Amino acid sequence: MKKLLMGNEAIAYGAMEAGVQVVTGYPGTPSSEVFSTLAAKAEELGFHAQWSVNEKVALEVAAGAAYAGARALVTMKQVGLNVAADPLMTLAYIGVKGGLVLVVADDPGPHSSQNEQDTRKFAQFAKLPVLDPASPQEAKEMTRVAFDISEALGLPVIVRPTTRTCHVCQDVEVTEKFNRNPRQVKFEKSPNWVIFPSLASKRHKWLNQQQQQIENIFAASPFNQVIPGSRYSGVVTSGVAYNYVKEALDLLGIDVPILKIGTPYPLPVSITLQFLDKIDRVLVVEEQEPVVEEQLIKIIWQHRRPIVLRGKHNNLLPREGELNVDQVKQALIQFLKLNVPREEEKQLPPLPVRPPVLCAGCPHRASFYALKQAAQGTDAIFTGDIGCYTLGNMAPLNAVDTCLCMGASITIGCGLQLAEPDRPVVAFLGDSTFFHTGIPGLINAVHNGSRLTLVVLDNRTTAMTGHQSHPGLNRNATGQPVEPLDIARLAEACGVSWVKVVDPYDFTSALAAAKEALNRDGVSVLVMRRECVALVKERRSAKVVDYEKCLDCGLCLEELGCPAISRGDQGPVIGAACNGCELCSQICPAGAIISGGEVR
Repeated sequence: MKKLLMGNEAIAYGAMEAGVQVVTGYPGTPSSEVFSTLAAKAEELGFHAQWSVNEKVALEVAAGAAYAGARALVTMKQVGLNVAADPLMTLAYIGVKGGLVLVVADDPGPHSSQNEQDTRKFAQFAKLPVLDPASPQEAKEMTRVAFDISEALGLPVIVRPTTRTCHVCQDVEVTEKFNRNPRQVKFEKSPNWVIFPSLASKRHKWLNQQQQQIENIFAASPFNQVIPGSRYSGVVTSGVAYNYVKEALDLLGIDVPILKIGTPYPLPVSITLQFLDKIDRVLVVEEQEPVVEEQLIKIIWQHRRPIVLRGKHNNLLPREGELNVDQVKQALIQFLKLNVPREEEKQLPPLPVRPPVLCAGCPHRASFYALKQAAQGTDAIFTGDIGCYTLGNMAPLNAVDTCLCMGASITIGCGLQLAEPDRPVVAFLGDSTFFHTGIPGLINAVHNGSRLTLVVLDNRTTAMTGHQSHPGLNRNATGQPVEPLDIARLAEACGVSWVKVVDPYDFTSALAAAKEALNRDGVSVLVMRRECVALVKERRSAKVVDYEKCLDCGLCLEELGCPAISRGDQGPVIGAACNGCELCSQICPAGAIISGGEVR
């Protein structure tokens, strides 16, 4: 039967059809829905699903299951693979017994990431096979087949969807008759599971030999296909770029031979040579890095094919950002030397500027404001982290001066403090990020005698990626009750002598605690605890302005940047987005912001 599925949901269905037994991951857009779809089915189908504290842990848990012969899947986004790189690079040498599939979602653009790295390059680095789906249907099929490939090779396999494939919807052929009888598993003890240097040298040779086995499997893969055409110039394309090529050719009203590659590394040589033998010029269309293009250059040189190749190395297509139909169309026009008049560009009015902003009533706004007020006159540095709270860098808050990667606010802050010992440093990070990679940085800061204030923005969820659970909550990924870990007690266990928990909505207490934290020697930890406003079921009493009291000083407008407050004819206007957090009323010097009803 067919079911309308998002690409990420289709990947989950592929894993369930393959009989997955263990699912792990860490949330990260654009990958998050893969895990959440699986977690919703875990109890019904009898497999295990857990959000892990970070991607390294997620991969290691999945690898342990695969050592015993279970089929395991781990989900993450492209930057999460950096965190998982340590076990992955050695896991390629060790190998697996049960199928182990990594779904690593890339984010060309980038839309919600700090970089747009290409996981196909990472697969090449690790010498692991990678599948590159062009559609939700193909993503489902690739995920299902990836488990078979993994077990045939004894290697992890990477499935690499990009943002468009992850989030587009399509009618996908699926079955609801999943295998509910999991295979029998047993871990067999062997010296081959212990990666001593002597074993590593042997397994490296084995891994290199497996490259030919991967190529043999990929040579027969239905994910690689030739679409015939009437010209002697052809296109080689991979992943979602195939859709842009097809649409661009339709717009131009021409057909050319296309080699559609679903297995970009290692590139299957036999089908590639068969395609090249029928053309004399080839254009390579792929997003991000020239992974297929550079392998084609090697194949053409090795096999002495007199082929003219064009692509990213000729600047016909960019190496940055997402491709689109217009870019591919122009590349085809240049490559095929078509006499196509350029369409006159329609002069459209500029789109309104809509910068991202923290939600109305977001507790992070109150936390940032308290620390900014406490640090007035000190030239403090505010180091930030990955999460919705990165928006603290936007005016008028201007409370995030750096942002590198998850957990780095603490360690970057320590480095800045070493460079400028007398300058205050305030590090912000979220509750989920604290568990992800914040704890090692905090231990390092305490051990090395750093002087900084860590502010943990504890909004009781992993908000940026869709409100997933983390170890600080009383439920796990499948909704089962668990014992929550207390961030304040963990900070004390890391050796921090001054730890305080405050409600950022209580501005007076929050400001006093912030001042106290900044005046401490060594490391101080301030946990700002208030649930994400998006999770609040009942709205608090909304605020209005009493214009008889209002001084029109602009403090509520100019200091907070709350989207619920705008300027009107009489002064500030509080709109329907207000959820009654009361921060504005607490800082109003005239007491003009009051609860409920109209005030005239």
